[in-house]
Amino acid sequence: MAFTFTHVNFNVLDLARSMDFYAKAFGFREKRRLAAEGFTLVYLWDGATDFELELTWLKNHPQAYDLGEGEFHLAFQADNFEEAHKKHEEMGCICFENEAMGIYFIEDPDGYWLEVLP
Repeated sequence: MAFTFTHVNFNVLDLARSMDFYAKAFGFREKRRLAAEGFTLVYLWDGATDFELELTWLKNHPQAYDLGEGEFHLAFQADNFEEAHKKHEEMGCICFENEAMGIYFIEDPDGYWLEVLP
């Protein structure tokens, strides 16, 4: 028996704002969407891999999500780390840098941390 990754889910307060953020920060675009009465799911992808980021918007959830202690994150590898860092710096979304490890983190509109690796 074998398993492969397909997607990870982030619940978001403002679907359009989150989609715009991921498009600007990583170039992700919508691959597919499922809309129902109380929720909308949008699957974003990078155009190169099969992995997807599922953004879930719940109609009756207006308050910020409790992200616990914030000790989880997604990691992305940049083909041009310096250019990526400059872009995220201009966006004002870098929330932590570890120069000794050569990595940094950005924060999305809902408070999820995203690691950027060279």
